[in-house]
Amino acid sequence: PNLASGDKEKRTEFLSYITKAVEVAKRVNAKWMTVVPGHIDPRLNMGYQTAHVIETLKQAAAILEPHGLVMVLEPLNFRNHPGLFLTGSAQAYEICKSVSSPSCKILFDIYHQQIQEGNLLPNIESCWEEIAYFQLGDNPGRNEPTTGEINYRNVLKFIHSKGYTGVLGMEHGNSKPNIEGEKAVIAAYKKVDQFL
Repeated sequence: PNLASGDKEKRTEFLSYITKAVEVAKRVNAKWMTVVPGHIDPRLNMGYQTAHVIETLKQAAAILEPHGLVMVLEPLNFRNHPGLFLTGSAQAYEICKSVSSPSCKILFDIYHQQIQEGNLLPNIESCWEEIAYFQLGDNPGRNEPTTGEINYRNVLKFIHSKGYTGVLGMEHGNSKPNIEGEKAVIAAYKKVDQFL
């Protein structure tokens, strides 16, 4: 549902999904669930939309907190996902700080944020205390690291230097088909993990 509109029915629908997700998360032993707040409402000022999203996520966090579950907000770039409300890391940070819950954090997708805003290391630094999860994919093409413009060796070195021990999700395709592609992915991760 579109959380930015402030529509009470959509809020109720979203909170119902969150409640159901608690049971699913318990069954599959999951900790994180990705949340994308939906599209912008061009009829409303962004300030109002942000307030609507924050209010809904506060209610969702109250459902998740007792279970130790975390919704991770994923800003998506506007080129691949035009019209979405949540596109930038600073925006996600503002929302998470306002929700002020261990159950509402940022999923920092490095591929999306390279396209949307670049300046990866300073943005990761600025959002650090609200980041719970990273996703990796190179740009252009959204394939394994080393196939595009992102210096993943430096990015991972920085994340490691901050003491991060969480998940690095490999959300990308393979640059080559079949077993060659699988070998290329393994080789790429070995290459970018050589920074110690």
